[in-house]
Amino acid sequence: MDGGPEQAPMVWALAVRETADGPPLAEVIVEVGPALHGELVENLVDSGFTLAAGEPPDTTGVVEVRGPLLARLVLVGGRQVWEPASPVMASAGWVSAAENRGSAIVLVVPPGTWPPGLMSLAPQERIELFTRGLEEARAAGRVLHGAAAVDLGPAEV
Repeated sequence: MDGGPEQAPMVWALAVRETADGPPLAEVIVEVGPALHGELVENLVDSGFTLAAGEPPDTTGVVEVRGPLLARLVLVGGRQVWEPASPVMASAGWVSAAENRGSAIVLVVPPGTWPPGLMSLAPQERIELFTRGLEEARAAGRVLHGAAAVDLGPAEV
């Protein structure tokens, strides 16, 4: 989709976060443009997601991975499907973390959390800038989170 920030496509990122009390966590971080944000938030709430404070609740959401690719986020008991517009690779470390826990933490951030030009920055600078934006959005009560089951099915043909 090529229509400016009002119609910005979904932006997806997969991360692995180390924890002090168990195996690593697989995370899925999602941002949509303002035109779709309200609909996604409604789907998330209907699936059991809450504001990102404290431990993420278990939800009815499912993250589907096919082969090395994130295929979709399924919400509202399978009635709502959100798919990346371009391929999102799931690293072996991410798949292993998701498999070990049987779930992934899904974080949905408000429009504008990913600053323009973020991907052109050096990796460490990109991580620091995005982490700062994520923490600011979380502190402002604008991030939703929840634990979603992970379906690691076979690669689609």
